[in-house]
Amino acid sequence: MIKTPLCDLLGIEYPIFQGGMAWISDGKLAGAVSEAGGLGIISAMNADADYLREQIKIAREITKKPFGVNVMLMSPHVAEVAQVLAEEKVAVITTGAGNPAKYMPMWLEAGIKVIPVVASTGMAKLCQKAGATAVIAEGNESGGHIGETNTLPLVPQVVDTVDIPVLAAGGIADGRGVAAAFMLGAVGVQLGTRFLVAKECGVHENYKKKVLKAGDRSTISTGKRLGHPVRSIENQFSKGYFKAEYSTMPDDELEQLAAGALYKAAILGDEKQGCFLAGQVAGMVNKEQTSEEIIKEIFAEAEEVLKGATKWLI
Repeated sequence: MIKTPLCDLLGIEYPIFQGGMAWISDGKLAGAVSEAGGLGIISAMNADADYLREQIKIAREITKKPFGVNVMLMSPHVAEVAQVLAEEKVAVITTGAGNPAKYMPMWLEAGIKVIPVVASTGMAKLCQKAGATAVIAEGNESGGHIGETNTLPLVPQVVDTVDIPVLAAGGIADGRGVAAAFMLGAVGVQLGTRFLVAKECGVHENYKKKVLKAGDRSTISTGKRLGHPVRSIENQFSKGYFKAEYSTMPDDELEQLAAGALYKAAILGDEKQGCFLAGQVAGMVNKEQTSEEIIKEIFAEAEEVLKGATKWLI
């Protein structure tokens, strides 16, 4: 069985996080992943404190094991969400879309382990200085908000830059990706797209079907002009947005064009006007399984790959 320092650090069986996906990663999914031995993560997204407390309650009804919450630092409710998490004393907080330094003292005082998602060595250093327990180096291949650097070059550079543990994210969907992450120096991984088709995931069935039907070139990156690019499955909405992005449309109108698009995909299943966030590994995801089946399969594969890692050595 694969065990890394991350397992002892967080009290989990497998060194795997389920990514915090807005409108998707709720208490039910997070609870199931944690109960299966990984670290499930609830997405706080742009929701308020009441929503978050309810999802934490749901997760705690499913599992007594550690789980986390992902905080989107650009949320209009971030201050109240930060306070709620300190009061609830969740085991882990992951953060995205900014520097969490402002809230770190409060979280650390509450005994929470803070593990920010970073897309550069510079942000990794800032997070370490602020007291982060670890960082998640997320490459451009991932679904949702993305940075500039791909996983393969990003992870080892972050590993070489900080003294705290590093998890790898972006472009990982099976045991081969996990094994590769370990070879790059990571002590764990975070997966989002693979968990979109978990049986406990409540995302709309149309969303799951799109992921299951995806191929190696099914995703598209949009939003770079506005400074916050995202990766999603190519459809009528994403192709139209990409075209508008390179037109003379004013920035405020372009921003408004995407309003509510993820909700339309995840909750309503609108195949034309929804934004179906997914990583480039969507083409590798071809079956619906329980969270437990996903995790066990991935690490069984990783063990086999790692056992054969020296076969080319003479």
